[in-house]
Amino acid sequence: MTVLATARRIFSQLRNDPRTVAMVVLVPTLLMVLLRFMFNSAQEFTHIAPALLGIFPFVVMFLVTSVGTLRERTSGTLERLMTMPMGRLSLLMGYMLAFGLLALVQVAVVSTVSLAWLGFSVHGSIALLILIAVLDALLGTALGLFVSAFARTEFQAVQFLPAFVMPQVLLCGMFVARSEMAVALRWASNVLPLSYAVEAMNHVTVSNTMTRTLSIDFAVVAGASALALIIGASTLRRRTP
Repeated sequence: MTVLATARRIFSQLRNDPRTVAMVVLVPTLLMVLLRFMFNSAQEFTHIAPALLGIFPFVVMFLVTSVGTLRERTSGTLERLMTMPMGRLSLLMGYMLAFGLLALVQVAVVSTVSLAWLGFSVHGSIALLILIAVLDALLGTALGLFVSAFARTEFQAVQFLPAFVMPQVLLCGMFVARSEMAVALRWASNVLPLSYAVEAMNHVTVSNTMTRTLSIDFAVVAGASALALIIGASTLRRRTP
């Protein structure tokens, strides 16, 4: 009940902020359209689109969640909620449910446009593709909840984007194959969850076989999301009224 009540409150806030919702849903789609016509080749676009379908939801949801949660911390809303008899993890799960459903809409829109209009071809399961993209968005949401505890202002929250997100984008294998990286960078890539998300996306694009590697990719992304959520819950401090 606590999770659902928190999610309803977040949805109520989002309903009163249609501009933010429109940007979250439409900006990744517009970027995919821009990249498709920049490459001007369906084959080249199909080569890079899987990684982008994993990265865009991750980045957008990280930014929205970290700033939105920090705003509730600084306004005192989160502190007032913590005076109520509710678990810290349940509270954050409510945030994750609300932002996760928003991410599902975002992924559905960008995937539909990419597959139906932009010429993105998938040889594997489209359902698995969307599932991985949603897991990426949930990972971004969980990390956004986590880092919001360490920022005092919204400007500081935005600064966590290059600190937490950009290294993962650079080392995920989109620009250079992970096997061709220097040893130290390859080790760093192996501990970053976005690398496994992009690997899973690329696999689903070319094959419909559920391999051991794909199972590991799923487990790493889901496990990293759960771990970030648990650590984020530990940053909440209950104060007596």
